[in-house]
Amino acid sequence: MHPYAVASQAFTAVSWAIAFGWLWQAFASLRGMPTLPDLTANPTPDLPRLQPESAPHLTVIVPACNEEAAIQTTLRSLLASTGLRLQIIAVDDRSTDSTGAKMDEVAAEVAAAPGPHTLTVLHIRELPPGWLGKPHAMSLAAQQATAPWLLFTDGDVAFHPRALQLAVQQAERDQADHLVLVPSLIFHSTGERAMLATMQVLAQWTVRLWRVADPRARDFLGVGGFNLVRREVYTRIGGFQSLRMEVLDDLRLGWRIKRSGFAQRVVVGPGLVRIRWIPGPFFVIQLMEKNGFAVYRFRVFLHLAACLALAVHTLWPLAAIVAGGWSLVAGLLSCIAITMVFAANRRVTQVSAWHAIFYAPAAMLIVYAFLRSMALALVRNGVVWRGTRYPLRDLRRAAGPLW
Repeated sequence: MHPYAVASQAFTAVSWAIAFGWLWQAFASLRGMPTLPDLTANPTPDLPRLQPESAPHLTVIVPACNEEAAIQTTLRSLLASTGLRLQIIAVDDRSTDSTGAKMDEVAAEVAAAPGPHTLTVLHIRELPPGWLGKPHAMSLAAQQATAPWLLFTDGDVAFHPRALQLAVQQAERDQADHLVLVPSLIFHSTGERAMLATMQVLAQWTVRLWRVADPRARDFLGVGGFNLVRREVYTRIGGFQSLRMEVLDDLRLGWRIKRSGFAQRVVVGPGLVRIRWIPGPFFVIQLMEKNGFAVYRFRVFLHLAACLALAVHTLWPLAAIVAGGWSLVAGLLSCIAITMVFAANRRVTQVSAWHAIFYAPAAMLIVYAFLRSMALALVRNGVVWRGTRYPLRDLRRAAGPLW
C-alpha cells in the first residue's frame, strides 16, 4: 500500500477516535449534569431545619490579599445571611492596600450594632517559612473556629442571603462531609463566557461533577470560592497544616477529603454565590501563571504531554473537516459533540451552547497559558505570586498526588 494511503487511513482513524471520545463525553454529560442538585429549584420541603441556638452554625473564613475593591461587599453580603448564625473570620494576609482597614471598618460597624453574626479580623504581617500565603491564612483562622461547619471562601465573592443556609441544610440532608456550591460567574463579554465554558468542558475530561458523590469514583472537587467542610473532617485530614506549600489548595483539600473516604457533594444554585472570576478572556493567562504548572505537579514531561494532547484534541477535528471524505464526517461529529457538551454544562456555567463556536481559539489560549506558566516557573526557578517567590524545589517536594 502506498505510504500516502497508509497515512490517510491513519489520519481518518484518529479523527474517528477523537469523534467517539467527544460523543462519549457528550452523552455522559447530558445524562449526568441534570442529576446535580439545584438549591434554588425547590429549597424548602425536603431540607432539614437548622436548630435555633446561640452558638454559630457555621464559621466562614475569608482570606484576602489586596482585595480592597471587593472585600467590604463580601463581608456585608455574609452579614446579611439569614436562617443561621455565622462566625465570620476575615484574614488580612499581608495586604499592601487598604484591605485590612476596610475589614476593620466593617468589624467596627458590627461591634456598634450587634446582630446574629460575629466578625473577627486577623492581620498577618509576615509569612512563616515553609508556607504559602493563602493556606497559612486559612489555617490560622480555622484554629479559632467554633462552629461544626467551616466555609472557606475568597475575598471577592458575593453571597445571596439564603445561600449559606441552603448549603448547610443540603449538606446535612445528604450527610455530606464536604459540599461544593459551584459559584455563578459575573460576565461582561462574550469572550469571558466562551472562556469559562471552554475551561469547564476541558475540566470534564478529568472531573465529572455528577460522579463526585460516588465513593467508588475517582472524581473529586474543591473550589476556592465555596468549600463547605465539617470541622471534624477538616481536623482529621490534617487541615491546611498538611497543605502548607500547596498552590492548588482548594483542589488538594477536595482530593484529601475524597481519598480519606468522606462524603463529597457538588451542587448548583444560580445566583446564590457570585464572583467576577475572569475579567476579560485573556485574563486566563494571568490566572494560570500561578496555577497552570501546578496542575501537573510541576513535572515538565507530563505538562508538555498534556498540552500536546489538548492541542491535538482541539485542532485535529478542524483538520479533519478540511481533509474531507470520512475524516470530514468525523470532524463534524466532533464539533457537534463539543456543542452538546457545552449545552450539558449550561447548568454549571450559565453559558449558552452557541459559544462552542469559540471553543478552538479559547482552548488554544489555555494551552498557551499552561505553557507560559511552566516556562516562567522554570526561568524563575519558582512561582511568584502576590509579591512572594516560592522556590520550585520546595513546591515540587510538597506537591502530593492530585489525579
